[in-house]
Amino acid sequence: MGETILECQFPWLDGMSGRALFDAWHEGAENCADSFAQVDPKIRLKWIGPDMSALSSVTARQMETWAHGQAVFDLLGLERKEQDRIRNIAHLGIATFGWTFLNRKEEVPEPAPYVELTGPSGAVWHWNEPQKDNVVRGQAVEFAQVVTQTRNISDTSLRVIGDAACSWMKQAQCFAGPPISPPAKGQRYKKE
Repeated sequence: MGETILECQFPWLDGMSGRALFDAWHEGAENCADSFAQVDPKIRLKWIGPDMSALSSVTARQMETWAHGQAVFDLLGLERKEQDRIRNIAHLGIATFGWTFLNRKEEVPEPAPYVELTGPSGAVWHWNEPQKDNVVRGQAVEFAQVVTQTRNISDTSLRVIGDAACSWMKQAQCFAGPPISPPAKGQRYKKE
């Protein structure tokens, strides 16, 4: 029996591969950034999911690129060097606290947990009102991994206190679409 080869054709790429494909992607990314720089950040944009502001759309695209990039690093068993730009993804994760529950047709717990994250530079970032019994603390990169569902909360060193915070972190989803479960514990790469 012969080997089956699956070929996927993407006509808009006109058969590009290697360096040509990378260059086309880079040019497209630059054009996209230039276009976003010229619009009012509050303008509502239509896309495949619910309408969102231009600013939220940029943050969501950054989150998607980062999360899919995380998948590549995981497949290669590598860690990437992170920077404090991860704050945008952490912020999106916090801004979608309610979405995690509404998307699952669950009541949104109140108040939202206090979140204290440490960025790659050592900077400490805070969201929501301080609370002792409803808290998420830890590394911003691990938080971003959880809210983008590239890590199970059990595969991180995040400290989570309280029912609302625990429920959120077990199913956090900062992206549009139907409810999706996070990867099972140990399913994604984690450096020992």
